[in-house]
Amino acid sequence: MSSDDKVTPLRPKRPCPECGKPSARETYPFCSTRCKDIDLNRWLKGAYVISARDDEDETDGDPPK
Repeated sequence: MSSDDKVTPLRPKRPCPECGKPSARETYPFCSTRCKDIDLNRWLKGAYVISARDDEDETDGDPPK
């Protein structure tokens, strides 16, 4: 291999969802263990919630159309 050969990464570096710094391979998609732990703490506290649909039509017992 010569010094002219470059390895192309499989995916481009993306910004960390917490702080915006470039992500690191070891903690992808985060830049550090700290940002990764901050995100995990938010999940465990229930800060991220998937909202349920609140349709009145579905409470009648009829199947949705």
